[in-house]
Amino acid sequence: MRHLIAALSAMLFASPAFAALPEDGAINFQPAATRIAERIHEFHFVLLWIITLITALVTVLLVWVMVRYSSAANKTPRKFSHNTTVEVIWTVVPALILVGIASLSFPNLYYQGVTPNLGQIAATSKALLAEGKTAEHLEYTKNHFPDAAEKGFVNIKMQGNQWNWTYTYMDIKDDSDTAIEFVSNGIHKGRPSDKANYEAATGRTDFDSQPTNYAVDYPMVIPAGRYIRYYTAAADVIHSWTVPSFSVKTDAIPGRLNEGWFLVEQPGVYYGQCSELCGIDHAFMPIEVRVVPQGQFDRWAELMKAGDFDAAAASVRQIASIESETKFASTN
Repeated sequence: MRHLIAALSAMLFASPAFAALPEDGAINFQPAATRIAERIHEFHFVLLWIITLITALVTVLLVWVMVRYSSAANKTPRKFSHNTTVEVIWTVVPALILVGIASLSFPNLYYQGVTPNLGQIAATSKALLAEGKTAEHLEYTKNHFPDAAEKGFVNIKMQGNQWNWTYTYMDIKDDSDTAIEFVSNGIHKGRPSDKANYEAATGRTDFDSQPTNYAVDYPMVIPAGRYIRYYTAAADVIHSWTVPSFSVKTDAIPGRLNEGWFLVEQPGVYYGQCSELCGIDHAFMPIEVRVVPQGQFDRWAELMKAGDFDAAAASVRQIASIESETKFASTN
């Protein structure tokens, strides 16, 4: 009864969920939903300034050379083929620019590619606070999340199939000690029968309101503000699990297990697609991730453990706000 009341209350106080979708005519990235994405966006804009300055310089030099050394302005051209100073400059300066870019790129690659040590994050945070190093602690927590580290990882395996995804929550098991596992199918297949097939399979009538080529029947669900450690694999050909707002793109390869991580703080719905050509229905292999407060995630997990997948999907159709979840938790 307590869980039912909390679920109904969460729906009543649910806020409009943020949805990350591509926009027609957009010229920038989708809004960043992870610290990984924020860092990549920051790096992108630094590179944009660098390439803009290089392009402007080259353009000015080209115009100057065309005007200054045209046949009209330079009746008697000099005849030479080498200039040591110029050749040293155009070799050393680009090399230094690349070194500077690498110095910014490598830390981002390391941050994204190495799974965080949660015990070390929590210990470092406590040590900085104990030593009164407030400024250092604030800087540290820009890239690390001590509260989330205290709660541990949520581990999920994502297996690519032709043409859907199988999600396995290894740490969430039912009474028979079997991990939660389900298949997530795109509801759009580019066929006239898509709507009828969707309604017949799920009993839902919301097909027309779903984003074309992005919606699925059973979405991946994760709690907000938690470290997610994921593993990708494939059953047949190479796939790629990609969500632009997370700046996550990890290949799923048959016979190999790849690993990655991310943390999303803002509840909402985030969409992606398989980003590796995988056969005739590659275009209809979407990814839908619903990020919900911890309490709502726990209720979803309980329904999944009971085998009621439709009720579980319905429980996250409306995403509760963090504030309402905190309020309900304090009254239980």
